[in-house]
Amino acid sequence: MNKPSFKNLKAIFVNCTLKKSPATSHTSTLMEVAQHIMKKEGVAVETIRLIDHEVANGIYPDMTEYGWEKDEWPELYQKIIAADILVVGTPIWLGEKSSVAQKLIERLYSMSAKMNDKGQYVYYGKVGGCVVTGNEDGVKHCAMGILYALQHIGYSIPPQADCGWIGEVGPGPSYGDQEWKGEKLEQPVGFDSEFTNRNTTFMTYNLLHLAAMLKANGGYSAYGNSRKDWEDGTRWEFENPEYR
Repeated sequence: MNKPSFKNLKAIFVNCTLKKSPATSHTSTLMEVAQHIMKKEGVAVETIRLIDHEVANGIYPDMTEYGWEKDEWPELYQKIIAADILVVGTPIWLGEKSSVAQKLIERLYSMSAKMNDKGQYVYYGKVGGCVVTGNEDGVKHCAMGILYALQHIGYSIPPQADCGWIGEVGPGPSYGDQEWKGEKLEQPVGFDSEFTNRNTTFMTYNLLHLAAMLKANGGYSAYGNSRKDWEDGTRWEFENPEYR
């Protein structure tokens, strides 16, 4: 088996924890597993902890044009759009992704009407995945919502594009914790989870493989999916049912 090269790829991880830096983020701890694999493969990796930035609520590209005094989203967007891969990380609260993750999705959506140089929606050719951590349940539910939103705005989702870790039902230590209730644990929580370790690894490489394929082919062909061409009157093989 020939080892592929991923050295021309860029990935950005957006941690949607509710904790400002430098507070420990359990979600960040699991994201670092994927980041470590990517870095060893020569991928350029960057991380944003969204809550550390003044990102306004809203669904427009720059909310300072709609009454907000400050909005760092336009600058953060430039980092996100420059990456081939976007990984959204979120904790689970009441079975749902965090409010910060929802804000991220809404602000990504605010840019989705932009177009690339082929006249396609701007996220075409980009690849998305997600990392979810928490206690009790919700990993698949959160992943379902995040991955649906990403593909809806144009991101491509490879097979098994999510990973996560959840603890036992009820209060307890979280991923990466090394002590609980003042007592030292034998090893960090979750690090020995074969399921989490396998899924995180598979997710990471699936993101890399799809991103590499898309980049090598210059993204998607614009035949049949260019908004610019559609608005110019091109309809390819579409025929309005009314006129058939």
